[in-house]
Amino acid sequence: MARRDWRTLDESDVRVRPGKGTRPRSKRRPTHPDAVPAMVLSVDRGRWRCAVEADPGRVVTAMRARELGRTPIVVGDRVGLVGDVSGQPDTLARIVRVDERDSVLRRTADDTDPYERVVVANAEQLFIVTSLADPPPRRGFIDRCLVACYSGGLEPVLCLTKADLAGPDELLASYADLRVPAVVTRHDEDSPEVRERLRGRVSALVGHSGVGKSTLVNRVVPDAGLATAEVSAVGKGRHTSVTAVALPLPGGGWVIDTPGIRSFGLAHVTADEVVSAFPDLAEAAEECPPNCGHLGAPDDPDCVLDDAVGDGGATPARLASLRRLLLSRTGTDV
Repeated sequence: MARRDWRTLDESDVRVRPGKGTRPRSKRRPTHPDAVPAMVLSVDRGRWRCAVEADPGRVVTAMRARELGRTPIVVGDRVGLVGDVSGQPDTLARIVRVDERDSVLRRTADDTDPYERVVVANAEQLFIVTSLADPPPRRGFIDRCLVACYSGGLEPVLCLTKADLAGPDELLASYADLRVPAVVTRHDEDSPEVRERLRGRVSALVGHSGVGKSTLVNRVVPDAGLATAEVSAVGKGRHTSVTAVALPLPGGGWVIDTPGIRSFGLAHVTADEVVSAFPDLAEAAEECPPNCGHLGAPDDPDCVLDDAVGDGGATPARLASLRRLLLSRTGTDV
């Protein structure tokens, strides 16, 4: 066969063997319109336990679908499931969708850590569980939890335990100007007020180890089976909850128990996010210069929040309480 002159060839005369990966990837992803709505109850080593929305008693074990990549999925997330959603033993479904979150409880390991961790999603309220004695209350920790609530869209509830060992009046007075609702419990008595506040809502509990958090959960969820531990001699409790878990309440609703923690970093929270949760001060704060920390002189000499006292309904004590919260973001012990 005679050879053709290369000058007469065109692209139709050249055979190219397609290699691997030459097929363009489609940007279209399956929408899964028939995905079953569910809520994440717990996470353990790449497996998520989810309660089916239409039948909360049916708990499905699922894995994350490949198309979600590394999308974070935490307790409280509302998700869509496909595959085997029967909830039978040894079955596995896939999480193909994570719905937009209404609220997030976030923290960092410390105030210098840029990596924020979402602890719980979609909780309506956060019970800040603090013992009145053994171990004694730590107001700095309470303040930081309040900041996390205001920045994440949760309603805070101050839950004071062990009132049989010490009175709550002094601690309650220090938070009166912040208008934070509070419940007081005793180790030897049930608390109808706690049950009423939890009923029908998604509530997260956070607190240091040894403050009675697991005891409280065992009381409102009799089948929880959570272990409780004695407080050590040095005043620090042993961890009895090792991972966040959502538990159904007998009267409707969910309670999310989180592991006992020793630090609550707020590196991700800005001062403006905190102030926005105070309607009587937020409007005035809009007149502050850019990057104002709202702490007043000498840190922020041009802060105008002092001018809001009296005229906008804010009191000096409430402004002082807000600035105490803002100081807690810096690690200052107040």
